[in-house]
Amino acid sequence: MIELKGVFKNFGHTVALRYIDLVIKKEETAILIGPSGCGKSTLLRLIVGLIQPEWGMISIDGHPVQPENLLQLRHRMGYVIQQGGLFPHLTAEQNMTIMARYLSWEKERIINRIHMLAELTRFPKDRLNCYPIELSGGQQQRVSLMRALMLDPDILLFDEPLAALDPMIRSELQQDLKRIFRFLKKTVIWVTHDMGEASYFGGRIILLKDGCILQSGSLTTLVRSPADPFVTRFINAQRSPLDILLKDSP
Repeated sequence: MIELKGVFKNFGHTVALRYIDLVIKKEETAILIGPSGCGKSTLLRLIVGLIQPEWGMISIDGHPVQPENLLQLRHRMGYVIQQGGLFPHLTAEQNMTIMARYLSWEKERIINRIHMLAELTRFPKDRLNCYPIELSGGQQQRVSLMRALMLDPDILLFDEPLAALDPMIRSELQQDLKRIFRFLKKTVIWVTHDMGEASYFGGRIILLKDGCILQSGSLTTLVRSPADPFVTRFINAQRSPLDILLKDSP
């Protein structure tokens, strides 16, 4: 579904990605993880076409991402960013339907899609006419998710969408999203710096460092067969206080 060949990206003198080769299969859930500045978000922005690589090729379902077909390819992708990125002057319903209205969908089709997505994401329908400032952080992210799903895209791209939420809301949304992924069978790329979140969603974990893919595979593979000492250091650094407490308890 998604392929990158020799993708190189820099910002001035700073190299963000170094000749990345990556294939993500149809209906696969791929988790991009690594420390801040490793290139995770840059890779996602390249796929969605928000920025262009200096070298290399990116293709979606066999079609190279180029200026002439970028808009068409974007309609096949749903993109969710941290804190939702909702337009503050639009209601929840207006935010989620903005692309459908731009593409002149019939009113009945839009209404049916709204009801279906509200049920799927467990968003209260009586809050659809509220503005983002009137919604909780979790509700804002559900609206952002519904907006990403509105056109029924083949690919879902998530750039640390839950990072700013408190732990209980974050856990609830993780459970709902995992259920939605299984139900919809989409190709998913999830960016995070949290190994616990990466292991929860399962799929293939792709660990980046300094703009390079250091290792790719299951969490078990990364733990038992690290390709580099940094892999072990990164995993060990993410032990939570609860993990340490449980390990040290009698």
